[in-house]
Amino acid sequence: MPRTGTVMIALGWMLLAGMIWWGFDGYLNPNARLADVTVADGEVVLKRGPDGHFRAPGRIDGQPVEFLVDTGATVVAVPEGLARRLHLKPGLAQRVQTANGEAMAYATRLDRVELAGAGADQVAADIVPGMAGDEALLGMSFLTRFEIAMNGDEMRIRKR
Repeated sequence: MPRTGTVMIALGWMLLAGMIWWGFDGYLNPNARLADVTVADGEVVLKRGPDGHFRAPGRIDGQPVEFLVDTGATVVAVPEGLARRLHLKPGLAQRVQTANGEAMAYATRLDRVELAGAGADQVAADIVPGMAGDEALLGMSFLTRFEIAMNGDEMRIRKR
């Protein structure tokens, strides 16, 4: 009988550890928050994630990508690895100022960028070597083509 109690305690601790891991994985994994997007009446509504950022699935030149909405970015910024997967052609090398300091980037132009129901053609972008991850920053070269409204933990994007 005492062995059964020990086994039950061990299973209880394992269950508790699994629940903690599951909770932190959902909180810390940005991909777990990509589904917080709705489209209604021609308006895209994004929900702020627990980390304070707005993330959403989208497309660059017809290929699926994950976006981090960045109103502080002048243009759409694409990590070098993602740019290779999308077959983007790097253009003129230039120094850019990022949140992590100065970096080298290569200007490019995206034929089409889409975020749920919002899309724009001929969008300026930078390919940024050394940019971590596989998530593109959705900057103002895309966002200025839309009306953007913030209300609490929601961002609403509507065609002008």
